[in-house]
Amino acid sequence: MRKSLIFKEKVFIEKPFIWKGYFEDFLLIKRIEGLRERTINDYIYHINLFFKNYPNIGSFTELSLAVKNYFSKNCAPATFNIKRAYLKSFFSYLVKEQIIPKNPIDFPKRKEEAKIYNISEEVLMKLLSLPNKNTFSGLRDHCLILLTLDTGIRPKEALNLLPTDIKLSSLEITVRKEVAKTKTSRTSRTLPISPIVVLHLRKLIRARPSNWNEEAPIFCSYNGQLMLETSWGHRLKKYSKKLNFSITPYSLRHCFALYYLRSGGNVFTLQRTMRHSDLNMTKRYLALTTDDLKREHQLASPVNLFTQKD
Repeated sequence: MRKSLIFKEKVFIEKPFIWKGYFEDFLLIKRIEGLRERTINDYIYHINLFFKNYPNIGSFTELSLAVKNYFSKNCAPATFNIKRAYLKSFFSYLVKEQIIPKNPIDFPKRKEEAKIYNISEEVLMKLLSLPNKNTFSGLRDHCLILLTLDTGIRPKEALNLLPTDIKLSSLEITVRKEVAKTKTSRTSRTLPISPIVVLHLRKLIRARPSNWNEEAPIFCSYNGQLMLETSWGHRLKKYSKKLNFSITPYSLRHCFALYYLRSGGNVFTLQRTMRHSDLNMTKRYLALTTDDLKREHQLASPVNLFTQKD
């Protein structure tokens, strides 16, 4: 049956496209690949939603038309891109299995407007007071918040930092190219850190069990394993409930940029620090500030607003 469907539109019309059977095989493969059940459920939701809207697809032409109609509806860029990702993955599987001649999703993602979060000094100071610094997890959270506010480092980059990436004596950290966000930014870079952050990082390093080697990340889980971005997000969500204010790993990065500029940081230095590919993203932060751009990192770091020397 499968061979008779290959690239033959008229045969494809004569034999209805029973997508559910193929989808069950697709999900089985995804489970074998080790995808989390949460991701599997997202596939189930989005694929079922599409075919619920177009239940009578019987040919590749009809499938292509249904896809175009589905994505022509007005929705936010983020929603559009999520739907596109799940459907495109399933259709790519059908192409590989020679069920359809090509992927009907041949259009690009929509550009998402980045949301910039402006969090007050008062909320940030309360946030820093919440982690229990008498525990490793609390001290780790406190230091990670401080480092993000001091450097604007991306969550993935921070969570992958190794002890060898931190040069406390020279007040700097190295972000290795293999943990960079995108291919265009995959070069190692050095970020300056403030003395107050170094002070807290020293405490975190001293709190590490002696049996942890240098392969255990600085901001690891309680048992020395790599902490996932989702886990860090959940930690901040717990703090957010106590604050009654939503804070995410990326909103802390945004805070760094906003307070950096408000404190007199240079927009071009900010672009290099945050590793923006061009000034367009950096200008969005600039548009929300009114301060003159005068001083360099040590004078501009927002972490100075929220901490005092112990």
